[in-house]
Amino acid sequence: MHRALVIGGSLGGLLAAHLLRAAGWHAIVFERNEEELTGRGVGLGTHPQLIAVLRRVGIAFDETMGVRVSKVVCLDRGGKVIAEQPMARTMSAWSLLYHALLDALPSQDYCRLGKRLVQIEQNDKAVTAAFADGSRERGDLLVGADGIRSTVREQFLPQAQPIYAGYVAWRAVLDEQRVPPDVHRQIFELYTFCVPEGEQLLGYPVPGRDNDTAIGRRGYNIVWYRPVDSSVLEDMCTDTSGRYHAGGIPPPLIRNEVIKRVKADATALLAPQIAEIFLRAEPFFQAICDVESPALVFGRVVLTGDAGFVARPHIGAGATKAAIDAAVLAQSLRSAGNDLHAALARFESSQLPFGRDMVALSRQQGVYLSAQIKGRDQSHAAQRDVEMLLHAHGTRSDQIGTMVAARGLNAYL
Repeated sequence: MHRALVIGGSLGGLLAAHLLRAAGWHAIVFERNEEELTGRGVGLGTHPQLIAVLRRVGIAFDETMGVRVSKVVCLDRGGKVIAEQPMARTMSAWSLLYHALLDALPSQDYCRLGKRLVQIEQNDKAVTAAFADGSRERGDLLVGADGIRSTVREQFLPQAQPIYAGYVAWRAVLDEQRVPPDVHRQIFELYTFCVPEGEQLLGYPVPGRDNDTAIGRRGYNIVWYRPVDSSVLEDMCTDTSGRYHAGGIPPPLIRNEVIKRVKADATALLAPQIAEIFLRAEPFFQAICDVESPALVFGRVVLTGDAGFVARPHIGAGATKAAIDAAVLAQSLRSAGNDLHAALARFESSQLPFGRDMVALSRQQGVYLSAQIKGRDQSHAAQRDVEMLLHAHGTRSDQIGTMVAARGLNAYL
């Protein structure tokens, strides 16, 4: 049996391991963290392609794995609905999918925690991963599924660095029981937008603690995009000891004055229903970046998911893209038999243009935010722009489906 070394134990790595196993490979996942990954309550949008891949690996995605929303609305500063459209969407959570995938993977193929990759070596017959603890693992294929700060990508494409988009995403989740009753009645079951000048916020219900989707035990997730200059971002990523966290500051280390400032802005800028939720939560932020890799294959090494391309989160398709990459890789290997290089060439020929498509779409929606909403108030003159924004958001699954079909990827799903 061929042996695959999967570097990265998040959703992309787990999906790759499952699909490679189904294709007849022995896939082992190596995760740099010492303990199993835990989510921060971050919501996760689903698309048909992701659900199809989950079901293929035995995850019976159904209503218990998410919260259904049927309408998207936009609120003005006073909390009034200024636009609304139907939208059928299931909102899930990172931690729910992570544990479903992890639990379905044999423990002996995943429990390689605390494995920080430091070097990759390869020849015509094998690839070897060297780890910081001194251990070495040999395989026929190495899959880089280690995310936006990929160590695998760094070795082969040191020039392909994350590019800061000029804004951050403040994230917050509040338990359903802590949402004020009047706010709950008005917006909890809805997908809600706020568009302060030059900014964008979206909120929606998600599975709650312990991935519970029962009424009363869910959560409400907020993502608030805000422009931040690079110098200001550096200050925000500096903790109380003066240490700067270049790759993103851990939520517990964000300084109190940074939290107080964003909560004051929430009161001043957001619809009161959304502000009430945000003020009760424990927000944290992430710098928005994108990555485009000029290549995905390097001998016996391949990049998948965010290790290869990172699209801004406006299209909510990070997990979906990782699932598509994993499905295409597994099917390419299965179809090519023992010709590994032919399989990887086939994978790269389809996933390079598809990755570029995803990045371009996410940038387009980000540009729309700054170019069309910035500088306008939320009067009737701006309502058409707001409705266009809601329409673009509500049809993003269709847009992704069109790209998948155009690249001939439906056959892999």
